[in-house]
Amino acid sequence: MSLFRNPFDARTRLTCGCGRHASQAEHEQAVRAQGEALQSHAVESAVMRALFPEDGLRRVFLKAVGSGTAMAAIGALFPLAAAKEAFAQSGGPLEKQKLKVGFIPITCATPIIMAHPMGFYAKQGLDVTVDKAAGWALIRDKAMAGEYDAAHMLSPMPLAITLGAGTASAIPWTMPAVENVNGQAITLSIRHKDKRDPKSWKGMKFAVPFDYSMHNYLLRYYLAEHGLDPDTDVQIRAVPPPEMVANLRADNIDGFLAPDPVNQRAVYDGVGYIHTLSKSLWEGHPCCAFAASKAFVTRMPNTYQALLKAIIEAAAYAHNPSNRKEIAAAIAAPSYLNQPVTVVEQVLTGTFADGLGNVIKEPGRIDFDPMPWQSFAIWILTQMKRWGQIKGEVDYAKVAREVFLATDALRLMKDAGYPVPAQADKSFSVMGKPFDPGAPEKYLASFKIRRA
Repeated sequence: MSLFRNPFDARTRLTCGCGRHASQAEHEQAVRAQGEALQSHAVESAVMRALFPEDGLRRVFLKAVGSGTAMAAIGALFPLAAAKEAFAQSGGPLEKQKLKVGFIPITCATPIIMAHPMGFYAKQGLDVTVDKAAGWALIRDKAMAGEYDAAHMLSPMPLAITLGAGTASAIPWTMPAVENVNGQAITLSIRHKDKRDPKSWKGMKFAVPFDYSMHNYLLRYYLAEHGLDPDTDVQIRAVPPPEMVANLRADNIDGFLAPDPVNQRAVYDGVGYIHTLSKSLWEGHPCCAFAASKAFVTRMPNTYQALLKAIIEAAAYAHNPSNRKEIAAAIAAPSYLNQPVTVVEQVLTGTFADGLGNVIKEPGRIDFDPMPWQSFAIWILTQMKRWGQIKGEVDYAKVAREVFLATDALRLMKDAGYPVPAQADKSFSVMGKPFDPGAPEKYLASFKIRRA
């Protein structure tokens, strides 16, 4: 009997291209079945990793009960069938299932963080590791080096990276979703509890989390509107959020405009008081964002869409005030925010102590609206130019359109139940001054205190 198959055998002529099936139709059916099995395994693996983040604990559990029994037990608690169906309808197989997303431990990152323990990544068939970083420069550098597939960034950072501001080279970056709106505050040392008038702040030292941040621009805006030059009348320096309260306690700084829960933790520790919420300067301003390189978006479109969908669905869940206490309990853990649940609850629910003996009720202290309005980007660019971070001619609309990916967000926001706006721009006012995104240079020229 020959060990070699006759290439002219009738059965061979009827097989598919790979030679393992009797017909091309049978081949395609087998490929579909294999794809469905891989997708099913991807969902099951992601759910298992979300429930048991530690590899050792996961292995012990699987060894004790067996994979079949384990998935049956998990299936009784988690809607695996629905997750697999959602994954199958996501638009195509994932180019990459295992992802690493960097974040800073602040409540602005709530959708990115909560999507891990609460199963939003797993629902999309993703196995995501959320990696806690110490500061924004590290987040930026790791993202640009490809160590992160995507990251929690400050809204101005994708614009700065794209323009090469503060970096060795310009790399096209995208911001397909805002993480949170509002969610910041100006907090002063408790020893300055009688200095409520900003005009009395001359000579004081302030911290912001990063030079390219809404915190920096809003603090500068606020000071300038009260007649102080932020570059000569006060000192402003970048301090990573996890280090801000310690610096306030040590009297290294007099105050900060910071993301939460930093402000509330200063109150909780008795070292600071909340002077004003950032929403009083600009109601609904962007703060942090979900960001990724343009290369990731274009080379892994299915993975990108699945990741963005998970973030937007998590944001929609966080947008509902009735879910906030549940979320606070999920993200306060040491591996995430590492904060007392009380501190996180006060931020997310908007019922909080201000450090001066008052209990404030402000439900809009922080909210979660993922729409990356392109007018937000244009305003940010005017402030980057105002303070000398970028120079020369700027095509505001072009940069905003290429970085703030409103079209992608709009489609997925509709699926998540958000009201969908008719356009990618909207008008707003900052400290009572209207902003027209169609006339950025005129707006910039209207400021008496500026570097540009």
